[in-house]
Amino acid sequence: MWFVWLPRICKGSLPRSRILQNMNLVRVKLFGFSYMGRPLERSKACADYSTLADVNDNIDKGTGKMTLAKDLAFVVDESSKADERKAKSRMELKRSLELRIKKRVKEQYFNGKFKDLMTKVIANQETLHDAYNCIRINANVDIALDNDNISFESMEKELSGGCFDVGGNTFSIATKGARNEILVLPKLKLKVVQEAIRIVLEVVYRPYFSKISHGCRSGRGHHSALKYITKDISNPDWWFTLIISRKLDTCILNKLFSIMGEKIQDPCLFDMIQGMFDAQVLNMEFGGYLKGHGLPQEGVLSPILMNIYLDVFDHELHRLSMKYEALNPDVHFGGEQLHSKLRSWFRRQLKGNDIKNSSKEGSRIHSCRFMDELFFAVSGSKDVAIDFKSDVVNYLHNCLHLDVDSEAEILPSAGPQAICFLGTLIRRTVKESPAIRAAHKLKEKVKLFASQKQEAWDVGTVRIGKKWLAHGLRKVKESEIKHLADRSSLLNQISCFRKAGMETDHWYKFLLKVWMKDIKTKAAESEEFVLSKYVAEPAVPQELRESFYEFQKHAEEYVKSETAMTLALLPRSSSSSETITEIIAPVNAIKKRLLRYGLTSSQGHSRAIIQLILQDNIQIIDWFSGIVCRWLRWFSDYQNFAELELIIRNQVRKSCIRTLAAKYRVHESAIEKRFDLELSRIPSTQEEEQEMENEKPHSLAFDNDEALMYGISYSGLCLLSLTRMVSQSRPCGCFVMGCPAAAPSVYTIHVMERQKFPGWKTGFSTCIHPSLNKRRIGLCKQHLTDLYVGQISLQSIDFSSWK
Repeated sequence: MWFVWLPRICKGSLPRSRILQNMNLVRVKLFGFSYMGRPLERSKACADYSTLADVNDNIDKGTGKMTLAKDLAFVVDESSKADERKAKSRMELKRSLELRIKKRVKEQYFNGKFKDLMTKVIANQETLHDAYNCIRINANVDIALDNDNISFESMEKELSGGCFDVGGNTFSIATKGARNEILVLPKLKLKVVQEAIRIVLEVVYRPYFSKISHGCRSGRGHHSALKYITKDISNPDWWFTLIISRKLDTCILNKLFSIMGEKIQDPCLFDMIQGMFDAQVLNMEFGGYLKGHGLPQEGVLSPILMNIYLDVFDHELHRLSMKYEALNPDVHFGGEQLHSKLRSWFRRQLKGNDIKNSSKEGSRIHSCRFMDELFFAVSGSKDVAIDFKSDVVNYLHNCLHLDVDSEAEILPSAGPQAICFLGTLIRRTVKESPAIRAAHKLKEKVKLFASQKQEAWDVGTVRIGKKWLAHGLRKVKESEIKHLADRSSLLNQISCFRKAGMETDHWYKFLLKVWMKDIKTKAAESEEFVLSKYVAEPAVPQELRESFYEFQKHAEEYVKSETAMTLALLPRSSSSSETITEIIAPVNAIKKRLLRYGLTSSQGHSRAIIQLILQDNIQIIDWFSGIVCRWLRWFSDYQNFAELELIIRNQVRKSCIRTLAAKYRVHESAIEKRFDLELSRIPSTQEEEQEMENEKPHSLAFDNDEALMYGISYSGLCLLSLTRMVSQSRPCGCFVMGCPAAAPSVYTIHVMERQKFPGWKTGFSTCIHPSLNKRRIGLCKQHLTDLYVGQISLQSIDFSSWK
């Protein structure tokens, strides 16, 4: 029997860990016999279990130890405690908090709608506490720390009673100067309410969002949108992007409430959103400040409300796509013929009602939306693309009340001009097959070998020509001494042309000029060419000269014709080329940001950043390391990432060294030796890519989950300068929401970039509101590092904390 070792447990012959393992094995064996066997085996398992119980009774009576059931229960309890002791990632913690809120939201689903979400879910004390913990997780604050700065019980009463003062929980920041721009930001209590509303709306609408929507959603973000364009869109003929613009007004807000009313029945929730709009703390602007960068003016409710508003447009695109695609019964996509009953019915309806659409047969529509950025690709004629664009513009303008740039150009996908989308350049290029690349590689090898032989020939002939010059000059000097008196010599015959006082070197140069006129060398490229072609080569044996030029002739003929002959011999499948879609990083825009932030000069040379000099060494290195981490996170899959590698090596790292050198007033070589270990935190791209591959799966999911960590994975790098050190007479706490630590230093924000369009993702902060320029904030050392390396964003900072 397999349980004959059980009596040994109670005799102390095995250690406790071994006993627990054996108990776990007993549990596996028992459940395996009792649930996985046939009826006869299950009855036998029950008999074995009863026999095992008798054995345990005897063991228990003889020794007074714990029974088998107690041991098994103890094992289960130990395993559960081990799971609790396991540290969870930020993503896992926030996911667990949202799941708790999700359960409360689903309890309010009645008769096809969610009801009383404001009073029953959002105003719940537990929901507010969970939302506050989500804010602290975004700010990289330990949620186990107690913080009594906020009373959730009083907030619950205010929200339930409808007396929560939205305007009283906001603060305003205005710009200086004649152009008065005001930015209204929420305080901590209102921030908690906004986060709770955001999570509730995510739970309600997440199952209904269209697959073409990629902005700030779980598993669907910046990388998924670009992956769809490069992998899933096959052979587009035309593509274009649409620029929409409109500030949030009463018309847009009423339309939004009408859309939300189809799934949510809660006037209190709509009144709360209306109150935020009246207080100007709800910042949702179509085509305005870029979303997803973690900027304070974006607002935590902007992405979910924008996705809800444009979700109607996403579903309308399905109808428009069906209208343009379903007319041709013989159209093939991806090598497969589409036979659908729905398409057949839709085709019959349209053909019977709309005869003019017959020209749209064989069309294919692709669309992708990242919040308010729209991308469309059309497979078909240009007339189809123009008609489709007209329908899209009319729907956005007439039904959603959005202003659209109808003059947006429709570009051919096969053209040389790239299209801008999501801060990148997208273009179509021809990718050669491996067989074609091999043929071209052989051609290049022959061409290189021939050019090497030509270079060696030219070097040799030029060397011979220079020796001829030196030999001729020596002979002229000797002639003047020995043979000048001989009137029959050639030198004496031409000496009549020699001017009085002319020295030997000048006389020799004069003779060379006469000779060069005779051979007509005005069109010569250089002196070396004259020496090689008119002096050395005529002196080379004719057989050697003819054999060399014969070799060059055959090599040139091979380069011209052999590739075509090789491709003709290859099978058609091997010689066919493939057209692919490439994503290009905006290197020129990145170089402009390097110039504006002071990393490079106008000539492109690296320079020290003065604003960082007063900070600690590790903080300076963290700032530069944050640039590299962001670039690797965003651009590692782009086709021109090699150009960014050169910038990392030649400019970013060099700028860091020069900043440290300016701080200590020493030579750069001394800085490299002194901070060799610290500078390794700005790694080479190969080392960083290897570390990213070895990261845990949950950390990669954290980087890609834009719904859980909005504004962090794409947060820009801002430039901070040290204002003053904190003293006992002038204390200051950390401005990060939920952080109880004291701030040892106060920093000033420098707004280096205010351009709104195009929204190039360059690793630096883009479009920060000008009212935040020269704004002072207190940060602890941990959160200063987190802000530099991209673990938190500016949205986690409470700007109202300044006293």
